[in-house]
Amino acid sequence: MKADRRRRVLILGGSGMLGHKLWQDFSQRFETYVTFRENFTAYSEYGIFEVSQSRCLVSVDDIRSVEEVIEELRPDVVINCIGIVKQSDEVRDPIASIKVNSLFPHQVARICRETQSYLIHISTDCVFSGRKGNYAETDLADADDLYGRTKRLGEVVSEDCMTIRTSIIGRELQRSYGLIEWFLSQRGKSVDGWKRAVFSGLTTIEIARCIARIIQDRRELEGVWHVASDPISKFDLLSLVKAVYDFDVEIKPDGKKVIDRSLNSDRFQKATGYRPPSWQAMIEEMVQDPTPYSELRRLYADR
Repeated sequence: MKADRRRRVLILGGSGMLGHKLWQDFSQRFETYVTFRENFTAYSEYGIFEVSQSRCLVSVDDIRSVEEVIEELRPDVVINCIGIVKQSDEVRDPIASIKVNSLFPHQVARICRETQSYLIHISTDCVFSGRKGNYAETDLADADDLYGRTKRLGEVVSEDCMTIRTSIIGRELQRSYGLIEWFLSQRGKSVDGWKRAVFSGLTTIEIARCIARIIQDRRELEGVWHVASDPISKFDLLSLVKAVYDFDVEIKPDGKKVIDRSLNSDRFQKATGYRPPSWQAMIEEMVQDPTPYSELRRLYADR
């Protein structure tokens, strides 16, 4: 990273579940820029983003647009939040998945080498099958589905690049791909809570704070790193969300689905001194977030 001054950070993919939360956190700490696929008018009504800090019509389908914005800004740090998520329809398209999840991160890494920018790429616990749990960085990434394999191929391990394997939950501005928006849409209904499905993710608020600390401390970690919290079952997590949100939904315990993609983040914690908060603290913080998600999501639905 470059000389001692306020960090200049570029977030690729600002409208997603993670990207917008990084923007909200980083814009208070760094000289932060964010990219979008559409014109700024599509995002201005959210009242979150600043037009002067936004770079629009930047798309995986036009790698030159990505190259131009990185060359223009020459950021100290680039964070790639662009990806096809497991819950989307596109995830079944091998061409799109390979292009976005596998090829694109390496294209960004090449561009970042030319501008001497440090790349942080976001990967997933889904590179693992979930047969074992407590996965370390040295464990074989044994996912046998298209999503997990394409995400594994997209992990960047070259110099001045950090790949973070993690799992996240949080509120969304637009779609309802994630666990939280799905759960909050089930008011008055009955849902299954998987007691033997275990993961060790973080809220988007917490992962944003964690990555900000990496940038502030100027820790140029390279290769693949696991960033995780204490393992929790989906049943216990949903029960906690229900209690903290004071939410009217029935959660039926279900032990049929068995999967454990929990990550061991001892190596990262030792290197950085990071300690994840409790799940209780993270969910309470998410509930207290002043961002008016219900109103913003109605704006998107009314388009």
